[in-house]
Amino acid sequence: MRTLRLIGAPTDIGASRRGASMGPEALRVADFQHVMQRHGWAVEDAGDLSGPPNPQLPPANGLRHLEQVTQWNRLVCDAVQAALHAGRLPILMGGDHALAIGSIAAVARHCRDTGKKLLVLWLDAHADANTGASSPTGNIHGMPVACLFGEGPPELTGIGGQTPALTPDAMRQIGIRSVDQEEKQHLRTLGLQIFDMRHIDEYGMRQTMEQALAGIDEHTHLHVSFDIDFLDPAVAPGVGTAVPGGPTYRETQLCMEMIADTGRLASLDLMELNPACDVRNRTAELVVELVESLFGKSTLLRR
Repeated sequence: MRTLRLIGAPTDIGASRRGASMGPEALRVADFQHVMQRHGWAVEDAGDLSGPPNPQLPPANGLRHLEQVTQWNRLVCDAVQAALHAGRLPILMGGDHALAIGSIAAVARHCRDTGKKLLVLWLDAHADANTGASSPTGNIHGMPVACLFGEGPPELTGIGGQTPALTPDAMRQIGIRSVDQEEKQHLRTLGLQIFDMRHIDEYGMRQTMEQALAGIDEHTHLHVSFDIDFLDPAVAPGVGTAVPGGPTYRETQLCMEMIADTGRLASLDLMELNPACDVRNRTAELVVELVESLFGKSTLLRR
């Protein structure tokens, strides 16, 4: 069994609302490391990365904090790449979702080096496919998907050594329900496979996950980028950009258990947990519970 390596990225540099910088510590307070150890996993906490503070500046050329976001993503890329090189399963504890640029770029590079097929499951209320030209806010946590597909500032699109870091067939988005107007056309142009909330409403979580996980085999490196606002805010209030109408507790548990059933999970982002919006660390505790399911916890012994 592989060792899990926890990597804290305490920053809200890519967001407009402060608080995601406290996410890693909230997960530690929820006893994340010891909970996973009780399930038989070896867990090492690598501590927190140390990057630039949030200067809280307005956008410049449609982008807020480009220099600082770039520095944080380089740190994340190096840390995730080092974990994979050491044979560890990296769990990035964010932090806002802009950090997925560095995390997924590192995983994509690892897959190129090892001959693995990459599949990214992007669990999120938002498509995060804006560019500086289309974003109404300039917040880069709304742009990581576009950057990973090579559309954005070269400081970000080049992280990981290849532009684009991956192609649209390597990503499937689930739970999407908030997309900006220009972003909709951009998504159509990209040809990204998206299972939005209407799809989940019509087909159910089981069939949705069967479709999203189709094609996984023993050569697949499965990366899950889990934005906590994927969940309905009635269940998980501790996020900075809550959108009503998300998956329920049970639907999310099924999603996690079906991912675990593949046996291919090899890296994980836990993003946008915002304790400033939470109630007595309730959301962090829920995230830990869901990650237990993601790594194989189930009610009964299943084949």
